[in-house]
Amino acid sequence: MRRHVFWATVFLLTCTALLLSIRGDQDKVPVSTPLAMLPYGIGRWQGTDQKLDAYVFDVLGNGSFLNRTYTPVAHNQQVIDPISGGTAPVGLFIAYFPTQRSGQSIHSPMNCLPGAGWTFDSRGVVVLSDSSGRRDVVGDYVISNGSSRDEVLYWYRSQGRTIASDYTAKWYTLVDSILHGRTDAALVRVITPIEPGEGHAQAQRRALEFASQMNPLLPAYIPD
Repeated sequence: MRRHVFWATVFLLTCTALLLSIRGDQDKVPVSTPLAMLPYGIGRWQGTDQKLDAYVFDVLGNGSFLNRTYTPVAHNQQVIDPISGGTAPVGLFIAYFPTQRSGQSIHSPMNCLPGAGWTFDSRGVVVLSDSSGRRDVVGDYVISNGSSRDEVLYWYRSQGRTIASDYTAKWYTLVDSILHGRTDAALVRVITPIEPGEGHAQAQRRALEFASQMNPLLPAYIPD
């Protein structure tokens, strides 16, 4: 099965590279707001930028990146309810590529996280219902590294679509490059620790709560 997936991926990437080469050197790049202008205050969360190491830019290529930690804060003397999702921080990473050509393609967390020592303990999908009423299927994972366990949501955003699958995202890149002359897309990752004494369900609620309030903001930064 893994061999079939591998060769299917190789085939899609080869077709994408060939068609992009035939089509020419220029993609249509839509106008967008810089990711750095994404609000620091989202719901009950307050963000702080986290610097990316220089080698990360070498690996990821020529894109636009946001790496921020959002911490829940109490407003108007209200006490944060630990049952509804807890008080642990949530990390937000967005990698947006206005064009995906050689050296500028999105790197899947399925490849990057194991390279950093993380193991995928569970893999699945979950429905993200955001504050605009939109419902999207996103990837839902539990990862571990030694005694640390994290809840991870990630998805691709491509011209208004939310895509949970790495391979489906590659397919849409191929199709959109042919039909629309666009290869722009982004990876969105939300991660939060599963703290001692809490279960996966609570960490998942926390990640979904944050993502549901952040997701409607994305079209300004990742064009439809």
